[in-house]
Amino acid sequence: MDTATHLTHFDREHESFLAACALAAPAAEVPTCPGWSVADLMYHLYEVQYGWHRLVAERREEFDGIDLPARPADDQLAAIMIGEHAGYAAMLRAFPADTSIWTWAGTESFAWLARRMAQEALVHRVDADLAAAVTRAPVDAELASDGIDEFLFYFANNANGPVAGTVHLHCTDVEGEWLAQPDGKYFAVTREHAKGDCAIRGAAEDILMALWRRAPLTACEVVGDTDVAAAFVAASRLD
Repeated sequence: MDTATHLTHFDREHESFLAACALAAPAAEVPTCPGWSVADLMYHLYEVQYGWHRLVAERREEFDGIDLPARPADDQLAAIMIGEHAGYAAMLRAFPADTSIWTWAGTESFAWLARRMAQEALVHRVDADLAAAVTRAPVDAELASDGIDEFLFYFANNANGPVAGTVHLHCTDVEGEWLAQPDGKYFAVTREHAKGDCAIRGAAEDILMALWRRAPLTACEVVGDTDVAAAFVAASRLD
């Protein structure tokens, strides 16, 4: 998926996020983010975009020193999010995709960041849908497969306990196959068709939501050692 497509998804998911939030009371609980209200979720996504925007615009190499504006009243959150998103997305489009930047994953590029922003907006749009108690809007299958790939290479880890086995993940609606093998704190991940101790199969959306623990693993088909599959999904710290 190229940068232009990621940024198109970034815009769409951000717009859908705000639409879902508008259907819920600001104080409504977000079931997938324990302790958070809809207003908290909105401010979090604003913080993420504001922080990355300033980091890149000022060519910083850390987030320390970026001062966030005072949190506005709940009824002003949507307006400031619209303004921040417009400026940030425009900046991401203004530079070549291969422009190097500092990230928490090391030196990456605008292409990496565009992908991260699209996936961040997607996951939190799902959170907003659930908080608003509306039927979850479908996730674009290609974006979901791309999100699985990002999760496995940048977020999957053994922070919540080691996984004693290998996991094969296989999308059934679009291209996407991976093998994850425990490797210390993290996993060694390869993009291939290979037999693991278990396999997690299903639509890309269902696998992605299970990995981010926005949907139960039962939404997918698990073949082989179900304990390994469950431990794999539970292993990663998502905060």
